[in-house]
This record gives sequence, structure tokens and C-alpha cells, in this order.
Amino acid sequence: MKMIVYAVEVAERPLLERYGKQFGWELTLLAEKPEQNNAAQAEGMDVVNVLSSTYITPKLLDAYRTGGVKMVVSRTVGVEHIDVAYANAVGIAVGNAPYSPASVADYAIMMMLMVLRHIKPMLLRYAGQDYTAGYLGRELPNLTVGIVGLGRIGETVARHLQGFGCRILGWNRTPRADLSDLVEAVELDELLSRSDIVSLHLTACPETEHFIDVAAIEKMKDGAVLINTARGPLVNNSALIDALESGKLSGAGLDVFDGDRLIYYRDFKNQLIAQRQMAILNAMPNVLMLPHMAYYTDQAVEDMVRNSLDGAARYLNGEEDPWLIGEKV
Repeated sequence: MKMIVYAVEVAERPLLERYGKQFGWELTLLAEKPEQNNAAQAEGMDVVNVLSSTYITPKLLDAYRTGGVKMVVSRTVGVEHIDVAYANAVGIAVGNAPYSPASVADYAIMMMLMVLRHIKPMLLRYAGQDYTAGYLGRELPNLTVGIVGLGRIGETVARHLQGFGCRILGWNRTPRADLSDLVEAVELDELLSRSDIVSLHLTACPETEHFIDVAAIEKMKDGAVLINTARGPLVNNSALIDALESGKLSGAGLDVFDGDRLIYYRDFKNQLIAQRQMAILNAMPNVLMLPHMAYYTDQAVEDMVRNSLDGAARYLNGEEDPWLIGEKV
């Protein structure tokens, strides 16, 4: 079995080599991201393995299929960067690779604490040797946290928040009765109106695009904080900027933002980035922006590598792939 792995990071290489041997793969490891100009390198491969930093377009899928590729697997949970329907239509299966939910869950809580305690402006002031008092913070035990999306990550956020003593509300598109001892299940409008912090843990799809828009923000509690460690398109940038400028929201923690797909995971030193909304948000002292690194822990990276190789091997061997997305082709 042959697999080409694109966008290989330094931390992934020894894991790919180890699990490649374990699951019987002949691997070609590339640092480059998958693009049209390097699609020919996938010729003769059974599987193309990618990250979420590049769109896997129909044109790219056509090139892979012409080269004999049978499957595209992403070392991520989300696969919105892959045109799954088109891939299946041309005979290419698609898989993902789930990983430790604690990675993103703990990061989301970290962002909550950093925004509540004004760590961004405090660090900047400290660097300027201004050690005066200021930036009065808020304590989590006094607050209500609303978790939007109670999948593996949202559930883990709730479990880890229990130790802080805050009230926890939860909403999921499919009700989770099994979490009744963990969160107070409420309708979305109630969650928005009662929560001091709203943390997003939804997948990106047409139904969730701009899930947080002007109407949703109007329903939110005055002075609330928005945390997004899921996907950028969940939040309408313009609506968020207006809410922060007006004081409707007191702050935001954004590991992602709408428009980050072709910006994050790239080096733009000394270059102009043509993304005005990003510049506006990043300039705000009450907005913490980080480059989509919530997933990046030793455990999560190992899970992503192992599961991407394991699932694809199962698929090619005619076994059930628990991480198959879309149709079996």
C-alpha cells in the first residue's frame, strides 16, 4: 500500500515512520502543501494524506483520480476543506482522523481565562515595563458558560469546567440526554441570553455558516465573551466587530476566524496581509487571536497520524473504516 503525505510537520515525521511500518504503508513524505503543481507526485499512490490548510478542489481530485488514487484522508476531524461529494462521485473515498478532545477543550478554557483576565494587554504593558495595577478581571465560578455543540470536544470542555465551579449550559443539534448530570440542556436562544461566555464547538457546514451573526449576537447577554476554537466560518466577522466596538460583547477569544484558511499555517513576515477584518480584530485589546493551534498537542498529533494511517489501511484491506466520511466507493 502506497501513501503520499503532504504538509508533514517536524513533529509528525517520526510518528509517520513508526505507524507507517505498523500498518504496512510505503510512505512518501512531503513538506509541501497539496497543490495542482505537485499533484503529479501522487501518481501511483493508493492514498493521499492531507491537513486542512489547503482546499482539495474538484480539479485536484481529478488529478488524483487520474493518477490512480483511491482515497483522500485528512489528519483532522473536520473535512470541509475537501469536496467530499465530488470525491465520491469520481470514485475517491474520504476519511478523517479524530484525536484527543482534551487538546481543544483545554485550549478553549485557556482562552476563556486569558480574555477574562485581560492577559493580552497585560503582557503588552509588561513588555513596556509598565507594572501599575489595572485590568480588573472576572472569576469563572461567578459566571455561566454556554457550550454550543456537545460532541466529543464540547463534552470535554464541560467536564473540565466542572472543577472551576461555574454554571454550565449546553445546546446540541441532537439533544444529549446522557449529559444531564454534566450540563443544563437549554434551547439555543436561552443559552445565548444567559451565558457570560459562549464557547463554540460545531462542525463547519452550510447549516452552521455564520451561526453567530447579528441576530444571534443580539440575543446574547450584554458584556458576554465569545470563544471560537472550532471553525472560522461559524462567526460573521462584521457582526462580531460591530458587537465588540459597541460594547455588546466585552471580548473574544478566536483561534480561528472567517477567512483564515489561506492565511494560517503560512509565514507572512514582512508582508501585507489583505484581510482587513483580521487586522481590525487583532488590533482590539479585548480580542485574543491565535493561529488555529488548539489541536496541537503531543497526544493529538499522535492520534491524528495513527488514525489517518489505520483508517486508510482498513479501507484498502476491505475492513470497516470507522472514520470514513461520505460513501464507500
